[in-house]
Amino acid sequence: MQRCTYLPAMALTATLALPLFSHAQQAPTPAGQRNFPDAALRGQLTIASSAEARLNNANVRLAPGLRIFNTSNALVFAHTLINQPVTVNYVLEPSTGMLHTVWLLTEGEARQPRKGSDAVQTNIRFESDTPKTAR
Repeated sequence: MQRCTYLPAMALTATLALPLFSHAQQAPTPAGQRNFPDAALRGQLTIASSAEARLNNANVRLAPGLRIFNTSNALVFAHTLINQPVTVNYVLEPSTGMLHTVWLLTEGEARQPRKGSDAVQTNIRFESDTPKTAR
């Protein structure tokens, strides 16, 4: 009976190459600087319960897979932030509108401009908002 003798060598090679592939996919960033996705917005978050929060003075539901990252990019449980207003970058799930990902910001990150809490949240226009023209 002939046995496959090269299989352990292939497994060892794949195991040793895995860290090289995962490292090659990460973009280099300066130490201490985090990259946020372009879709991330800025806001004030206050978690009210394990299912609901206030985001920019509007009620929002928390997604079942909510991920909250602290300033060191470590995961934080939502219940540890109940009733604590924090400045965050966030991403909402497009299909449900639920809060999906949150990054707690350092003071330096919070000073950097980002679209968010000052953005217009409605597409309704009133007659009083239209510019007046001379007749």
